[in-house]
Parts: sequence; C-alpha cells; structure tokens
Amino acid sequence: MSREIELIVETEVNPTEDPEKVLTALNRLFGDLQYKIEERGDRRFLTGREKSTSGLSTFRNLLQRELICDAARKVLFRGTIGNTITFYLNKQVAYMGHISFSKPVGESPLGPIRVEIRCEDPRRLIDWLAPKTS
Repeated sequence: MSREIELIVETEVNPTEDPEKVLTALNRLFGDLQYKIEERGDRRFLTGREKSTSGLSTFRNLLQRELICDAARKVLFRGTIGNTITFYLNKQVAYMGHISFSKPVGESPLGPIRVEIRCEDPRRLIDWLAPKTS
C-alpha cells in the first residue's frame, strides 16, 4: 500500500465530555495518532493528522475483525470525491472499541468523528482497508 496519504481525524469535544475519553475513543480506532485540541470560537475539537497508512492499520484490523468490510466499502466509495475519502463514525461506539458509520449530523448525540483520507488512488486504498469478501 502506498505511503503517500494524509489521514485527518477530527471530532468536537463537547463541554459535557471528558477530553481523555474522547481521545481514548479515537485511539481505539486509529491507534496512537498525535492529536491536538483546537479552539474554534467557543467550540473545541480534537484533531489528529498523519501522513502514512499506520494510523489506518488499527482501523483496517477492526473492519476485518468485526466482519463489516463489505458495508465499509459501500460507505467509503460513497464518500469518495476525487482523491479524498470522507466518512463519519459514531463517537460513543468508538469509545467501546467498535466501528459504527454515521451521518455527518443528527445520528450521533455527541457528534460524529469525521475522517478524511487524501491519497493518489482511493480505490486501491479502499481495497486495502476493506477487501471485498463476497
């Protein structure tokens, strides 16, 4: 798999949330990316960036362990525009160490985790992340 990618993982940290628990949720899906808190007006976001597939390896293993590669492929292809793949994950489910895709708004009470992957060949990356099982 080509190493020429950029992974951006971001979620809002609500005033009612413990930032350490939000960080735990992200780490359970993407391993130990380097995250930082960004203030935007009166809102706080936890954002992680990486320029390799290592952050996606944990995510890939979870997709395979949970037997959701085919469903993930549909979501990933649907979220592909040009060289960018964008999708959303449920933050509470992530805290439990599982993957649940969600909509950008309204589906996850605490707000979703937004994942953006920029790469030269999105189809090849999706084939690596979520191999076709049927």
